[in-house]
Amino acid sequence: MKRTLPLLLTTATLAAALAACSPVGRDGSGNAAPGTAGTGAPVVKSASTAASAGATVAAVPVLAAVPVLAAVPAFEGSIASGRDAVRSRVRYSWRRGCPVGAVELRLLRADYWGFDGRVHKGELIVHRTHARRILGVLKRLFLARYPIQRLRPVDAYRADDDRSMAANNTSGFNCRRVSGSSSWSEHAFGRAIDLNPLRNPYVTRGGRVSPPAGRPYANRARRAAGMIHAGDGVVRAFAAAGWRWGGSWSGSRDYQHFSSTGR
Repeated sequence: MKRTLPLLLTTATLAAALAACSPVGRDGSGNAAPGTAGTGAPVVKSASTAASAGATVAAVPVLAAVPVLAAVPAFEGSIASGRDAVRSRVRYSWRRGCPVGAVELRLLRADYWGFDGRVHKGELIVHRTHARRILGVLKRLFLARYPIQRLRPVDAYRADDDRSMAANNTSGFNCRRVSGSSSWSEHAFGRAIDLNPLRNPYVTRGGRVSPPAGRPYANRARRAAGMIHAGDGVVRAFAAAGWRWGGSWSGSRDYQHFSSTGR
């Protein structure tokens, strides 16, 4: 008992000193403000203690929930040069007599953001000279969350450019002539891409719109998902790869069109 008593007294003295120094809230009389503990946090009372002595126990601070941001998916893209991979996707869009051989084409596989806000896998065919740079463009568009409705080789529409545009499909290579001309289109060389054509139609000087369903988007003051405007991130991404935009042409303007030659 002689050894225990000093220890109990010392512990009680230390507890009293700590209580006196603790930063509890005070009212005008110097007593602890009811319902608070120094920082203004609510005080949690023990049911048994409160019933017996009215003592309070400082609340354990509760940390506010921190919102967790969903991780941005990493971009995935590749370039396929295998004969079978390319040939199987140009059965309708390539034929003998085209200005480039099928062996010169490359199949790009790339992630893209859809109009539904989800990540999709798409494919695009371009000439091998531009494959790596265009894959870089697709990566930039992905990181910017620029939406693309569809990204499929034009063969998915049996090389029918009108059907592809009506579906708002983004496509590259297609061995075809310029509409109303005997000259090869830049698409026939694999050095042009039409991006979201329904939202970025071709508009002639006389006011004809192609595809026809794109007429509401011929008004370029409009802002809608997938539309392209002068100086925006899409135009800059292609410019960084050395490609130019048909929306900056004088006279007729091709707002969907990007090419390495500017034609």
